[in-house]
Amino acid sequence: MVRTGTLSGHAVVWLENEQLQVSVLPNKGADVYALVHRPSGVDFLYKTRPGLIPPSGRPPVDAIEGYEGGWQELFPNTGDACEYRGLTLPVHGEAALLPWAYEVLPGAEAGVRLWVETRRTPFRLERWMRLRPGRAELDIEEKVSNLSDVAQDFVWGHHIVLGGSFLEGGCRYETTARTIVVPAEPKEPARARLAPGQRSAWPLAKARPPAETIDLGRIPGPGVRSHDEVYLTDLVAGRASVHNPRLGLTFGLEWDAAIFGCLVMWQPFGGLDMAPWDGSYGVGIEPWTTDGNLKSALASGKALRLAAGAALSTQLKIAITE
Repeated sequence: MVRTGTLSGHAVVWLENEQLQVSVLPNKGADVYALVHRPSGVDFLYKTRPGLIPPSGRPPVDAIEGYEGGWQELFPNTGDACEYRGLTLPVHGEAALLPWAYEVLPGAEAGVRLWVETRRTPFRLERWMRLRPGRAELDIEEKVSNLSDVAQDFVWGHHIVLGGSFLEGGCRYETTARTIVVPAEPKEPARARLAPGQRSAWPLAKARPPAETIDLGRIPGPGVRSHDEVYLTDLVAGRASVHNPRLGLTFGLEWDAAIFGCLVMWQPFGGLDMAPWDGSYGVGIEPWTTDGNLKSALASGKALRLAAGAALSTQLKIAITE
């Protein structure tokens, strides 16, 4: 079933079956605001302290303004703002800032197609979301098209952050990544648990002195009051999960690692003091094409490129298991 309505003044599309309820905000970058396991009532997605605030009446300048948590689509830039062909691409790109059109898909399954054409760059991004009857699985197909007559470069990511009533100390983070990369300059140095500028083998990372190592697969509670950004690379396959043993629930994500070759494990474990993240507790399970913005990806040869009129398709899948 697909229903429509409003949340805090935002248009919302609910996809529902017996197992899941997915809340999508088409006019707010097609954000996924909530993903609820209906038998247990558990919402898997992190929310900021302000949560979803009403629209301001003017377009946001970047994805941080009005950030409510949940899940954003980052395109055609990830990370910091940068210049591309004389234009400024905002933090995390354009797609999360724009209203998306949508249509309900016919058939027995709960399905919706959403699409947007970016304004500073000549792309169309399309997303098909489907809930299969009776299954706790969300299937996503996506397609990016170059609408121009010249080749275009981009990077791409899914900013999925778990939290809500699901995440707690004792959860276990599993991934096929083999390498941990910690940036040389942490954004919150006083709150970082991890030694900056390191590369280590998953799951053990070097901690800041005097500690020796930290198992990143073990999620701590918010009492650690830490904040780190971690990039997980050298993926064997596009697959990761977080398991809550107390609830007996697992959030699993699958994607195409040939496109999204980096998994961002953002770690706001109660250590951020600035709005809107103050007091935040969550963990990122974020497939990105690379660990930086479009400018750095072009410099390293990791940017994706589409020829004039060309398109690229991919798939993601979320499965909740008991």
